[in-house]
Order: sequence, then C-alpha cells, then structure tokens
Amino acid sequence: MEDEQKDALAAICTKERQINLETLRHAITLAVELAREGREGRKVGTMFIISDAPEVLQRSKCLILDPLWHHPAERKRIEDENLRATLKELAKLDGAFVISDEGVVLSAARYISASSEGIDLPLGLGSRHMAAASITRQTRTVAVVVSESSIVRVFDDGEIVSEIIPELWLLRRHGLHLKGPHAACTEKETAVVSKEG
Repeated sequence: MEDEQKDALAAICTKERQINLETLRHAITLAVELAREGREGRKVGTMFIISDAPEVLQRSKCLILDPLWHHPAERKRIEDENLRATLKELAKLDGAFVISDEGVVLSAARYISASSEGIDLPLGLGSRHMAAASITRQTRTVAVVVSESSIVRVFDDGEIVSEIIPELWLLRRHGLHLKGPHAACTEKETAVVSKEG
C-alpha cells in the first residue's frame, strides 16, 4: 500500500520538479485532514507551497507578524504532530504556508505576489487557486490548495495536476477541473484523481 501511495505521489508532479515526496505526502495528508475536518465546525481554505523556499519567500510577504518566525527548525517539521495541530489552527488565517523541501514549515500567512499572466484556470476557482498556479509557474514548487468546498487541488507548473476528493464528494458527483485524460484511484476513504501523462 505504501508503494502505491508513493507511485501516486510521484505521478502527481512532473519529474523536473524533483519534489521531496515525503514532504509532499505530509502536506497532502494535512490538507485532506483540513478539508474533511475544517476548524471549529467551519470549512477552511489554505495553501501549502513546497520546495524552492528562497524563491517563494522572495515573491511573497507576510500578511501579519509571522507566527512561525524564529522558532527552531526542529520544532517546525511538518511530520511533527504538535506542529500539525498548530498548522490546523493557523490555517484559519489568510495566506499560504511556505515549506522547505526538507519538510520545515518556514512561514505562515504569506501573501503570494506572482504574476498570473498566461494562467488559465476554470471559472469558479478563486484567488487562492490563482496564486497557487502563478507561483508554481514561476518557481520550482508544488502547491497544495485546500478549497473551502472540501477539495484538495495540487498545482505544478501553473496548472492543476491532481484533485483529491473525500468519498462524500464522489457520491455527490462533484465536477472536476482537470483538463485532458485523468485516472482515479481510491485509497482508504479518499479518491485521488490525477492528470495522466
């Protein structure tokens, strides 16, 4: 089962990105948890930007005083359960999380200022999705977006490459925004639909 999960994660991103799949797995798992659970009974939307952190930090700014600033790196590892609970609380804030390829959450509540020129997203997706598409087009990153509609979308090179949908959404036949051929697999209680090729 773990090999299948690694294959599914590897298929999500282009080979050129060379994203740390373990870091990506932790970010996607956290995103799916947020999509299912929300916070305090309300839906939450947020974004995790993984890898190429110096470029992302240069193309973004904090919307508030950064709650993660000056904490030691060993306390900011995405796989740490204590930090994961903190990130779920911070997800209620506006802005994105910046995560190094090694899995250290470097910053929270970041406003992404990347050009959206040449980005073509389906109607109905908001500014968080546009920011994810833009930053992944301009840097060597992958972005994981939690939509307030409880869908997790993964962006690579300026486009949606995967949509992760809790089973409830599949039962409602919720529409996908992926363009072109795609494949679906179900893992535990989650369906993952990824672009083929």
